[in-house]
Parts: sequence; C-alpha cells; structure tokens
Amino acid sequence: MKALFIGGTGTISTEISRLCVARGWDLTLLNRGNSNDRVPEGAKVLTGDIHREDEIRALIGNERYDVVADFIAFSTDDVARDIRLFEGKTDQYFFISSASAYQKPLASPWITEGTPLHNPYWQYSRNKAACERVLRDAYDSRCFPVTIIRPSHTYCERSVPLSIHGNKGSFQVLERIRQGKRIICPGDGTTLWTLTHSRDFAVAFVGLMGNIHAIGETYQITGDESLTWNQIHDCIGKALGREVRPVHIPSETLGLLWPDMVGALTGDKSNTVLFDNTKIRRAVPEFTTTTFFSEGARECVAYIYSHPECQVPDPEFDKWCDRMIEAWDRAVETFPRYE
Repeated sequence: MKALFIGGTGTISTEISRLCVARGWDLTLLNRGNSNDRVPEGAKVLTGDIHREDEIRALIGNERYDVVADFIAFSTDDVARDIRLFEGKTDQYFFISSASAYQKPLASPWITEGTPLHNPYWQYSRNKAACERVLRDAYDSRCFPVTIIRPSHTYCERSVPLSIHGNKGSFQVLERIRQGKRIICPGDGTTLWTLTHSRDFAVAFVGLMGNIHAIGETYQITGDESLTWNQIHDCIGKALGREVRPVHIPSETLGLLWPDMVGALTGDKSNTVLFDNTKIRRAVPEFTTTTFFSEGARECVAYIYSHPECQVPDPEFDKWCDRMIEAWDRAVETFPRYE
C-alpha cells in the first residue's frame, strides 16, 4: 500500500509517519525538507513546495497512491489545488480539519461529528469549515474520495499544551514556572479541555487509511482525558518540580488587550469541550488513550530541556506577562469591596 503525505513531520503527522512505516506502508513525504531529521527510516522524501502546483505535478508524474494526506492545507485554495493534483491519482484523500470549527458558544459541551460548524471568533476555524464544504461538494458531485479528520488539541514531546503563550511557543511559560514567576490563566481555570497525545492520534488515523468505509466520512479524533486548565498547569508544574502560581484573568479582558488572542480563547480554549468518540472507535476499535497528560507533561519537559532547539526564549511575551499581572494586581486593589 502506497501513501503520500504532504508535510509529514509536524506535531500530528510525525507519529503518523512513524506508525505507517512500522506497519509496512510504502510512504513518501512531500515537503520542503526543513525537518528531515524527523523523517522515519524507510520513508522516501520528495522535496518541493506544494504551493507551486506545476512543479509538484511534474514531481509526482504518473505515480498513483492508495492514500494522500495533506497536513498543511488551511484554505479553500489549498484544497482546490489538491483536488486538481490528486483526482484520479488516489483512492483516498485525507483533509485535516479542526475541532475548533464547531459552533461557539456550544449548545452542548458534548460534541459529535454532527455538531454544527460555526465559529464567529476565529478565522482559522472558519477557513477549515470552508475547506470541508469544498471537499464535501467534490465528493457529492464527482466522488472525490475524501475523508475529513477533526483533531482537537493534539500535542507531541516538542511543546507542552498551554492555555496561553507567546508567538514563539511554550518554552517561555515553562521558564516562568521554573523560575517561580506567576503565569496567566484565562478565566477561573476550571474550563474542561481535551488533550490528545500524537502517538494515540496516529493509531486512529492509520487505522482509517485504506478503509473503504471511511470514504466520504468525517471523524473527530481526540483523547478520552478532559482536564481543567488548572489541572493541566499543575501537571506541567509537577513535571518541572515547581509549584504553579496562576493569575486568573477573564478571557474577555485578555482578548481586549491582545486582539490576536480572541480566536484561540473565545473561539476555542475558553469553552468546555467533551468529545463523543463513538464513531472513530467503531471504525478503529484499537484506538484509546494510552498517554495521559501527567505522563505526557513529564515527557515534554524532559525532551524540551534536553533539546536546545526547543528552548526558544520569548522576552517580549515575558515582559507582557509581567506588565499584565502587575496591572491586574493594581486594578484588583481598586475594586470596591462589598460589605
């Protein structure tokens, strides 16, 4: 069985690539070659930029694949290009959508594949929903063999999942905890959030590859573990051997002061989300949560602090946190007390 992954070395896709090779798939990764250290032994690599359509068409030539999966498609132009490139050249095409596309605010915290897609707060989520519509139309009108996947918050050892961090990733928040500094937590920290380790995600994904019954279907793939943000931060603190000192600030306030954060908070992380995984379990019975976050956090911290390339300082974000916390403390002091 032959598979072509566009990307294949990212947070979600690296473990999928490894598992595919381990299970005997003839795997080719098409990417720009920036992360070849993550390519599993036994996989082939085609170096190219998927956005250069004519180059990719010539690079692929007459090859045909049982599965094509695009892990870096984010716009309707991206999926329209993929339809042109791979129609008639694959028996199954995977699009990686996002669980953030589900309606916000939710009518019910329990989410199934039938939950409406409507997120007025985050353009990223609306783009993913629009991609789904384009692919669904291609399936309905001419049987383009799409399978749509909706991950929630999936993580790997290279970065810890956090409620808020700067533009350079999670390391600066880890450093704040390690140094005994306070960290910002949106809301009161009791919102339930679902985490999925990429190793567990890979089992479900690979189990759908080559499955004829998955054609034309949509599957959400998430873990079984739902933790509050307070619990998530505590797990990280324990992995670091430090007590976490959270400062709870309303998401609305944070979004007002950092508008780029509105999508990720109001449109995603500030909402309690609980996923019904009945459908993916019916398709892939072996899928289950094997890495709980108490273990995953330790794995992440150990990896990050033993790999200098993961230790990216973010002094601008660090200063903003200090200023924000100081300003919040001063504001709280001025609030009238009810007596």
